[in-house]
Amino acid sequence: MSAQIEVDKSELISEDSRAEIDQWIAKYPADQKQSAVMAALRIVQDQNGGWLTDDLMDAVAEYLEMLAIAVYEVATFYSMYELKPVGKHKLCICTNISCMLRGSEEIVEHLENRLGVKLSGTTEDGKVTLKEVECLGACVNAPMMQVGEQYHENLTPDSVDAFLDGLE
Repeated sequence: MSAQIEVDKSELISEDSRAEIDQWIAKYPADQKQSAVMAALRIVQDQNGGWLTDDLMDAVAEYLEMLAIAVYEVATFYSMYELKPVGKHKLCICTNISCMLRGSEEIVEHLENRLGVKLSGTTEDGKVTLKEVECLGACVNAPMMQVGEQYHENLTPDSVDAFLDGLE
């Protein structure tokens, strides 16, 4: 008969990440700390190189004293969370109606050809992941993509090439 070892999964969250999560928790009433779940997921995703493992989501649930399924629901609903490894640069290309009407299909095709991967793919060198996303709210300057916290608008194949040529 083997002894079951209870593991404190919140220890998977680094001290710096816990401090940042605590700043978000402080913004809500004491009995509503689960309201910080979106920020907590973003923080631990960044801590883990841009993606969430089941153990990290469990750690967030434990840290925020909420059910793990509630954390999984958030992580799987929003496109900003990744459940598998991504490249160093994640290019989120909007393909919603405004971007589509202004040429996002051409931009996607150009990116796929230039990088040699399809949407949801990552280049062999791990440098770039292409991700299709819903509206990012920059319809007036469509087509557009988000990379990190930066928007790149009024995209053309030439502007995409210039951007890609500037990546580290």
